[in-house]
Amino acid sequence: MSKQTLSFQAEVAQLLHLVTHSLYSNPEIFLRELVSNASDACDKLRFEALNNAALFEDAPNLDVRVAFDKDAKTITITDNGIGMSQAEAVEHLGTIAKSGTRDFMSHLSGDQKKDAQLIGQFGVGFYSGFIVADRIVVESRRAGLPAAEGVRWTSGGTGDFEVETIERAARGTTITLHIREDKTEFLSHWKLKSLITKYSDHISLPILMQKEEWDAEKSEYITRDEWEPVNSANALWARSKKDISDEQYAEFYKNISYDQADPLAWSHNRVEGSTEYTQLLYIPSKAPMDLWNRDRKAGIKLYVRRVFIMDEAESLMPAYLRWVKGVVDSADLPLNVSRELLQESRDVKAIREGNTRRVLTMLDDLSKDADKYAAFYAEFGAVLKEGLGEDFSNRDKLAKLLRFASTTGDAVTVSLADYKARMKDGQKAVYYITADTLAAARNSPQLELFRKKGIEVLLMTDRVDEWALSFLPEFDGTPLQSVAKGAVDLGELQDEEEKKAAEQAAESFKPVLDKLKETLKDKASDVRVTTRLVDSAACLVVGEGELSSQLARMLKAAGQKAPEAKPTLEVNPSHPLVRKLDGSAHFDDLAHILFDQALLAEGGLPDDPAAYVRRVNALLA
Repeated sequence: MSKQTLSFQAEVAQLLHLVTHSLYSNPEIFLRELVSNASDACDKLRFEALNNAALFEDAPNLDVRVAFDKDAKTITITDNGIGMSQAEAVEHLGTIAKSGTRDFMSHLSGDQKKDAQLIGQFGVGFYSGFIVADRIVVESRRAGLPAAEGVRWTSGGTGDFEVETIERAARGTTITLHIREDKTEFLSHWKLKSLITKYSDHISLPILMQKEEWDAEKSEYITRDEWEPVNSANALWARSKKDISDEQYAEFYKNISYDQADPLAWSHNRVEGSTEYTQLLYIPSKAPMDLWNRDRKAGIKLYVRRVFIMDEAESLMPAYLRWVKGVVDSADLPLNVSRELLQESRDVKAIREGNTRRVLTMLDDLSKDADKYAAFYAEFGAVLKEGLGEDFSNRDKLAKLLRFASTTGDAVTVSLADYKARMKDGQKAVYYITADTLAAARNSPQLELFRKKGIEVLLMTDRVDEWALSFLPEFDGTPLQSVAKGAVDLGELQDEEEKKAAEQAAESFKPVLDKLKETLKDKASDVRVTTRLVDSAACLVVGEGELSSQLARMLKAAGQKAPEAKPTLEVNPSHPLVRKLDGSAHFDDLAHILFDQALLAEGGLPDDPAAYVRRVNALLA
């Protein structure tokens, strides 16, 4: 095929512009990214060769080679891994739609350091080469293709790239970076070797560089035509914990996660018993942009006896822990294990349960550091709650890890154990309210009686809260009770005089209640006198076991069907607006205004906003 010039996908062009303008705050990252890609290519070949040994051709020993040429101002990274066909080169190097970059671009801001962290989250490390290079040439041949079907890809990192067919005897990929004038400090044996040791020492196949020796006669270093490994070629997770520094653990995390920030915590263990495996699990400090996309592949890297099997083994971790990063190396699974077999394997089930217990233990330990746990919870707390409905066996452990805002303060720091420890004498339930926002929850009319009596109420504003709490009816023997569901019953906390006053008000107010029920029969299932209101005229409540209005609104907004259920209108007979109903010539208008205002107070909207405005204006006029 003759040479072709093709245009980058629009998002790639934008990304390259950002990269070439020093988006990465640490330019040396480029070598880590490219060596990591080369290692992945070797791992993929090793995996594919399990079913087709001919792919090794005449080079079964896999390695990555790094070289430089000071005179030509080039750095070359070569691997003898799986390689690329011409179509794959165009697809993988000319477009990054697969990696979610459209979403990535939408999250870019003016903060370069923050934006740099986003690049890693979307797996576009190849383009980091343009941090130091003004031209990149990629030559590759896919394993199994004839030498005549090699491909050369060339780009200056602007709007387009060239691709052509070449003769290439060697299987694998060679990336040649033509180094920019302001980045020539990387054209050094010592510099490149130190970066490989720093970032890629754990990679389990050899990374080779040509030997460099001092020539006393010429008073300079001479490069020999002899290659030597510059990394330990020892999988970090296979080493003893006492031989690994915190810095090495952090760098390994960055390498496997493409994150630029240090992890919050990690756990490294060898598990022995009926199933043997090594786990190295990390809790990130920041959530990925696609955290809420439950359809995306997410999981940890799976190795079998140090042979790479797959990148995102979602079967090894439950969906609510999809943000955990790390490695599992099994001694028992077959090398040709597939995703389908993973879902059915008893060994995998045991590993998954062990990983889950380990992560929950890490979180329990982390919770002893209030600041660190608050940072974790702000990023991942809402996803953790999904576990209440998905992981019944660990429900009690998860309940202890939950944190909420409450009427006693602004911060999301209150645990259920904290709440229980300061419950009032005679209090029989943990009270909570769900709402769209913290302000809506804190100012809800349903809290007025609780505030008057000094009873703490948990404020829940995550979308997942109501669904999750339906799987947690009680905590440590104490029931959880929504203050917006059912009739309020504070038991011993509500004195007899208040109860009698409410009963008398309901009796004397009965004609008005009956008329309200008739007027609002299309909107409310019932109308009753309330004891929960102090300052407000009315509020809406739903029955026990029914969806709250907030959750029903969320389901409708998401295009899902919500069960049709009318709320109950509770009115405060001591409020001037409610007292005005008796004998009013505008009864119907006042009744509808009362209902719609109660709906507005909880974050909803009237079915007919124009009618609501018309009624209010008529009364004001």
